[in-house]
Amino acid sequence: MIANLISSFADTGPKVFIAPGQVFQIGGFSITNSIIYGWVCAVLIIILLIWAARKITLKPKGGVIQFIEIGVEFIADLVEDSFDNKETGKKYVPYFVTLFFFILLNNWLGLLPIVGEGFQANGHPLLRPFTGDLNGTLAMGVVTMGLVYYASVKESGGPIKYLRHFFVGNPLNPLFLFIGLLEMLTDITRVISLSLRLFLNITIGEIVISVFAYLGHVIAPVTALPFTLLEVLVAALQAYIFTILAIMYLAITANAAYEHEQENSLTKGETPVTMELKADGGGSA
Repeated sequence: MIANLISSFADTGPKVFIAPGQVFQIGGFSITNSIIYGWVCAVLIIILLIWAARKITLKPKGGVIQFIEIGVEFIADLVEDSFDNKETGKKYVPYFVTLFFFILLNNWLGLLPIVGEGFQANGHPLLRPFTGDLNGTLAMGVVTMGLVYYASVKESGGPIKYLRHFFVGNPLNPLFLFIGLLEMLTDITRVISLSLRLFLNITIGEIVISVFAYLGHVIAPVTALPFTLLEVLVAALQAYIFTILAIMYLAITANAAYEHEQENSLTKGETPVTMELKADGGGSA
């Protein structure tokens, strides 16, 4: 029986599409199914969040509004708790909240039945999960780390000071120079690690669901349901991991710059109360 199952599976097997498929071209640029679905998801997410923002009141509400409020509060607390200077953290809350919901809702929308084999175009699915395409996750990784680097340079006080934090000692020392260059190389690979982690988890989940749907045949919804529910949790977890890593990458630099500023202030004879007033925008004591 097992041999027959393996033979049948090898002969036909589930249709799994890992690479994005071209649907049409615009000015010589290939428009893939994942790009199309990314646009669709972006529009739906914008509409949903604008609608939710207008519905939010001081009195808590249930349903989708409550879900969004909980998500916003959760990410906002994560950001503020990661920064030693809370005022600095508050500046970046809107970006990280947007990043979290964009990834989360893209992951969940990719699980809809209409995505995948539902509609075909040029031998490929018309719609494919945006986060199931390495091009999509790589683009998110580049944009995210680009903004993190920009904010890190800004919080450090300039590009020279930002680069200086990679070196634990005098860069003229060959050992410290090597360690610093190694740290810079490791920092650059964060774009790849963010992109691959999200892409592989979403794509593997898609493959597992397709396999068990194929094995179920007429009862495919039943055999695929447990793995679809599991993927809902994995999708939320991956959105959280992507966001918290981006937060920590920025917080590490910002906190180092803040500690350096605190040390300089203490050297100049300022009291902790004075520094706290300055951090809060209250001026000198």
